[in-house]
Order: sequence, then C-alpha cells, then structure tokens
Amino acid sequence: MGFLIRVLINGVAIWFATLVLPGLEVVGGETDLQHIGIILAVALVFGIVNAVVKPIVALISIPLYILTLGLFTIVVNALMLMLTSWITESTSWGLRIDNFGTACWGAIIISVVSFVLSMLTSNDRTDSRSREITY
Repeated sequence: MGFLIRVLINGVAIWFATLVLPGLEVVGGETDLQHIGIILAVALVFGIVNAVVKPIVALISIPLYILTLGLFTIVVNALMLMLTSWITESTSWGLRIDNFGTACWGAIIISVVSFVLSMLTSNDRTDSRSREITY
C-alpha cells in the first residue's frame, strides 16, 4: 500500500511541475482519464528509476556531494528525471523535457511537492512499545 501511495504522490508532483514549467510536459492520451493514467505510468517509471539507478549514481558521486555541500543532489535528481523522459520517449506517451535547466527546475519542484505531500499523508507510526510509561 505504501508503494501505491508513493506513486500517487510522485504523480501529483509531476503533474504540478508540468503545470508550472513550460518546458516540461506529459504527452499522450486523448481523454482526461488516459492523461491521468499516463501521469501515473510516468510516476511509476520515475519511482523505479529512483529506486534502482539513483542509489548507484549517489554512491559514485559522494565526492561531488561533499564538495558542493549537497547541492549536487539537484543535478542527480534532474538526471533521474531526464532518464525517465528518455525511457518514455520511445513511446507515444510519456514525459518530455526541453533542456537540462528545465530538468533541474522540475527536479526541485517535484522534490518539494513530493516532500510536502509525503508529510501531509504520513501517519503517526509510533511503536506501541514507545508509548509504555516507565517509572
């Protein structure tokens, strides 16, 4: 269930980024329902890319993270967004990005919206043992 919520959150974040940025768009689908399905498919691909490729890239680029005090995260997130676009470009639907600058801004917007939505949807998952009263 958590994975499905994560895909939905990424889908909303990607949809919002396409509304704000002119060079970022989701193409395909003639009806609203098809467009929503395409956004969710792009969010699924984006989630898989982030789960599989991003840890490897992050590990390799640790010196750059240290050198830039973490700002290299924006570049890595933009590259993951561009990889998602490249994967879906071979189809008639998917994510289209004009340039690397748009990908950077898209990565920032998607990260912020995803963070806010994750905070709003997170449950208080405290362990029952932590609620025990000790004297």
